[in-house]
Amino acid sequence: MSVFRNQPLFVLLFGMMSLLMYVPVLFSVRLDQWLYARTFFYHGTFFLIISVLLGIAFSSQKLQKKIVQNIFDLFCCFVFLPIFMAIPLNYLIINIDFFDAYFEMLSSFTTTGASIFDDSTKIPDVLHLWRALIAWVGGLLMLVAALAIFQPAGLGGFDVYARKNNSSNLKNQIKSANIRSRIIKYTILISPIYFVLTIIMSILLILSGDRPLVAVIHAMSTFSTSGISNVSGLQGANSGIIGELLIALFLIFAISRFMYQQDSEGRGYRRLKRDKEVNIMLILIIIIPSLLFLRHWFGAIEASESFSFQSGLSAFWGGVFMVISFLSTTGFESEHWSASQMWSGLKTPGLILMGLCVLGGGIATTAGGVKLLRVYVLYKHGVREMTRLSYPHSVAGAGEKARSFRKEGAYAAWIFFMLFLVSLALIILGFSATGIKFEHSLILAISGLSTVGPLINVAGDGSLNYSQISDIAKFIFCIAMVLGRLEALAVIALFNPNYWSK
Repeated sequence: MSVFRNQPLFVLLFGMMSLLMYVPVLFSVRLDQWLYARTFFYHGTFFLIISVLLGIAFSSQKLQKKIVQNIFDLFCCFVFLPIFMAIPLNYLIINIDFFDAYFEMLSSFTTTGASIFDDSTKIPDVLHLWRALIAWVGGLLMLVAALAIFQPAGLGGFDVYARKNNSSNLKNQIKSANIRSRIIKYTILISPIYFVLTIIMSILLILSGDRPLVAVIHAMSTFSTSGISNVSGLQGANSGIIGELLIALFLIFAISRFMYQQDSEGRGYRRLKRDKEVNIMLILIIIIPSLLFLRHWFGAIEASESFSFQSGLSAFWGGVFMVISFLSTTGFESEHWSASQMWSGLKTPGLILMGLCVLGGGIATTAGGVKLLRVYVLYKHGVREMTRLSYPHSVAGAGEKARSFRKEGAYAAWIFFMLFLVSLALIILGFSATGIKFEHSLILAISGLSTVGPLINVAGDGSLNYSQISDIAKFIFCIAMVLGRLEALAVIALFNPNYWSK
């Protein structure tokens, strides 16, 4: 254990990535696909040797205890590890260049799920497995990093818990906190839960009718919120409505961290019942599909279409699933979504889905976006300010925690929201400068910053895909993915010299 304790995060993940290459080897051997097996075996073995040599080189060095150093390591992992992940992909698919392969792997590792392959049949199943596996590990990495690195630094959504008496110590926490033991602790805590739940979901999907490989990939994509599929989405799966119900159920882990962290409100059902993020999700699940259903209903009446209970139920479920899927920034499209639009004869605007992606999931989860807890804090602050307009001398109750939410927490959430909007504007400007029209630039920017690659397939007009944009636009999208994954506040800390000073 001491050997791993003294290794930089990049070296540990590099070694883990090397070992993961043996999974496609075993899969390819089983299918007698020896070219793929040899490719992943040779690359995995070579990278494993390099990782061992790096481990030996760093074993005698004392690790930096600063949180900012660990954030920098995390940044390097997202930027540089996909280079090595892309080498087998580039070797096996001759009609793509290395940058496209890097784009594909970075998209998977950040759990964005954007793909340059419009048709999933263009690449073999073993490479789909590799993409889903990388996304699954990327999701696990973010779960551990959120609790081990971002929480003590007051980043990644935990900034809303800032208190007046400790906000001045934030810089000192970022500069000097030792989080190596926290990384080990949460890795040991989360990894078994994450793995077992993925296995359970895979088995349930198989029992629902999916092929084993489809079930495993969709299960990994659900927990990583990457939306990766080897059958072009849920429409190509055999599990049908049961599979969608299972995916919607397990996506609760992208909304709440109740299974991974014990806090003052407990863990499990008690924690889930009081979780503000889950409550917001339930409200959105009720309101948005209901409004869409009524829109469909009146559209059907105007079009003089016959109504059946089955078609109405399908339309409603399509809305419910899409809210859960895009709020969690997964991007799976319901099999009944297109049917629900056809039922009314109206096109549901993709702006709703883009708004859900911006809201995002919960803090300390694999989801992207602004995060629901920040939205809740801003809402509470807004309600309090409106109350003060009517009753200037009123005193708000609910305890110290609630007051900090409305004050310091709301201030931190507002700063992040402004940074998100500025980042969104700059990325839209960058896309527009490459010749992409504004509507498509907006969709691409939200897809990258919210880590929802499949958004362009649903919110766009069908003419937008990642394979047709220029390399410069793909590079901008890569920046957006990394920025959306780490969040702007963490990136700012990296480039602030004060956090690096002793």
